[in-house]
Amino acid sequence: MNYNPQNPVIVQGDRSILLETDNPRYEEARDALALFAELVKSPEHIHTYRITPLSLWNAASAGMTADEIINALLEFAKYEVPQNITQDVKDYVQRYGRLKLIKQEPGDNLCLFSLDEALMVEIYNHKVVEPFIEAKIDKNNILVKKGMRGRLKQVLIKIGFPVEDLAGYVEGEPLNINLLETSRSKTPFNLRIYQRDAVDIFYAGGSSRGGSGVLVLPCGAGKTIISIGVLTRLKQHTLILCTNITALRQWRDEILDKTDLPPSQIGEYSGEFKNIKPVTITTYQILTYRRKKDEDFVHMNLFNLQSWGLIIYDEVHLLPAPVFRAVAEIQGKRRLGLTATLVREDEKEDDVFSLIGPKKFDVPWKVLERQGWIAKALCTEIRIPLPEAERLRYAVADTKSKFRIASENPAKIEAVNLLIEKHKDDNILIIGQYLDQLDILAKRFNAPIITGKTPNKDRERIYGDFKSGKLKRLIVSKVANFAIDLPDANVAVQVSGTFGSRQEEAQRLGRVLRPKAEGNFAFFYSLVTKGSKDQEFAENRQLFLTEQGYRYRIISIDGMNQLAEKINQE
Repeated sequence: MNYNPQNPVIVQGDRSILLETDNPRYEEARDALALFAELVKSPEHIHTYRITPLSLWNAASAGMTADEIINALLEFAKYEVPQNITQDVKDYVQRYGRLKLIKQEPGDNLCLFSLDEALMVEIYNHKVVEPFIEAKIDKNNILVKKGMRGRLKQVLIKIGFPVEDLAGYVEGEPLNINLLETSRSKTPFNLRIYQRDAVDIFYAGGSSRGGSGVLVLPCGAGKTIISIGVLTRLKQHTLILCTNITALRQWRDEILDKTDLPPSQIGEYSGEFKNIKPVTITTYQILTYRRKKDEDFVHMNLFNLQSWGLIIYDEVHLLPAPVFRAVAEIQGKRRLGLTATLVREDEKEDDVFSLIGPKKFDVPWKVLERQGWIAKALCTEIRIPLPEAERLRYAVADTKSKFRIASENPAKIEAVNLLIEKHKDDNILIIGQYLDQLDILAKRFNAPIITGKTPNKDRERIYGDFKSGKLKRLIVSKVANFAIDLPDANVAVQVSGTFGSRQEEAQRLGRVLRPKAEGNFAFFYSLVTKGSKDQEFAENRQLFLTEQGYRYRIISIDGMNQLAEKINQE
């Protein structure tokens, strides 16, 4: 018998998996499922996962075998695992790598190769593949049209055949760069064990099996440091793409602090400067800038202005569509994607897989928390009633307006006040979506506010004051979702969010996860209007926290006196 009625997992024939949260083996089973299945929903007692082709291909690309996946299902199954599931796992896992892209020797032509002759006949005659192939060379090789490496991989994954790209890379210009044993800020510096492992797995000894892929790690785990490790291992000219100019300058500062590269070798390509150097850092906003909607992108040729040996995509889950198109054209360059979550709101995870590369490295958030590398997070959702004066306006509003009315619930202001009182000695970030709401909060609590309109010099000054302890409270719009390094922030209060964005929840929680000098605890509060569209969308955002292993505590109140009692009881 390959199952046990005391186990927490029910595997169903439709590829869904149910996981009981009250079972003693819940955490063990959750960590096993996360390697090859996607979390779909997570109410209190039963969490639902789904096995998908992409989740299996990511597992396969990370070295997991079909037998290991099946054994994990059998290990935790309450009832017998349906035979069609074990067969599906075998079928999908063995599809990864059946087709390989290789370089035809001699010369630079690329071939699609497989030992499966019937598969090659199917691929050669498939209508969606036809525009990207030149000719059939023999029963095992198909010649690929020049410049179609990326686009061919895109269409093949969509018809169910992910390609293992072994065609190698064009070497970039050499760069003399080394890690420092003591950073220039005079703090001891060594790559952590998991950071060294990530560098080794991506590099893969310099072989064609390495050099392209995505690293999935929580905010505060040192994705930038890992990238610097890759950069110093490759020692080639590098282009770094990030989300905004604040992140750009944080990248620059980290490279200068942790390596022996002189400032003259690092270029900023932004709205303020257009310097191209051996290491050049730019933003997605600059790359996608165009004067008119129907004109070409002005700066997209940056990809080809240097002999880059490596391109790094920070927050790869946010990659804009025009950058995807550019990536399809530069498959000969090494590509490193960084993210805290592979979830994309546009569901283009397969494009990340095919164009940037498969998931190469992933460490669960709770594992790093247990090891002390990120702060222990206590997540609380506070459900607040809508004041009587707002209820009629909410009742007659359309769906979009309902969400905004609920998000800007004025009762949330008093809830923020109570949380500030509770955490008066802590460093608090108040994060929201709507500027009118944030302006009210800024005036009420006499705190500075950073939005998309805040000049860069003012942003840097305010961030600096917060880091130094001069400021204890800071109000930020969604510009602070990404790549903002505020290591001492230990309380985040989310007053409004972007509908049901799981990726946003990852970024906002990440703002307070960096290890703390005193006490390794972080508090993440989400204020939600009870029984509203705000609460409905919050339930989707909870998915991210749950899939990372966090217990999501809910406080439901009828008034502020009740909230004061509950939070003071903690």
